[in-house]
Amino acid sequence: MNLADMAKKLNVTKDVTKVNKLKVGDKAPDFSIKNQDGKEYSLKDYAGKKVVLYFYPKDDTPGCTAESCNLRDNYSSLKKKGYEVIGVSVDNEKSHKKFAKKFDLPFNLLADIEKKMVNDYGVWGEKTLFGRKYMGIIRTTFIIDEKGKIEKIIGDVETGDHTAQVLA
Repeated sequence: MNLADMAKKLNVTKDVTKVNKLKVGDKAPDFSIKNQDGKEYSLKDYAGKKVVLYFYPKDDTPGCTAESCNLRDNYSSLKKKGYEVIGVSVDNEKSHKKFAKKFDLPFNLLADIEKKMVNDYGVWGEKTLFGRKYMGIIRTTFIIDEKGKIEKIIGDVETGDHTAQVLA
């Protein structure tokens, strides 16, 4: 089985497999990171709940806004199915607070300014925009089960319809 076929089977894109060492069935790395209000959260705080942990490149940009607002618009449905939603980027708490307020986001946005979490989850990698290479977050979502194990990895995120991917 080649890398592309394996990525499809694991619900991971080719880009994510270049940097991501985690796979379905692995224990999700714990974290201790502050949210938009300065309150610290860890994965242990969500024990016994399913978690939609989505990594996005930057607050208040078109794709990230579409993804976050899609999750917001379907938040009550996700909660009814037992999911907690957590967004993560390397933006700071102030940026997250402004983003969450502007778009009325009802879930935590974690500020991974030290890039520990993005590295632990393997979503920090080389990207290309207009021919320029740079390091950044490779948009990825991890579905984590009630016991802290990775149930699904979504690497080919459809920002405008991300909830459907989560629930598929």
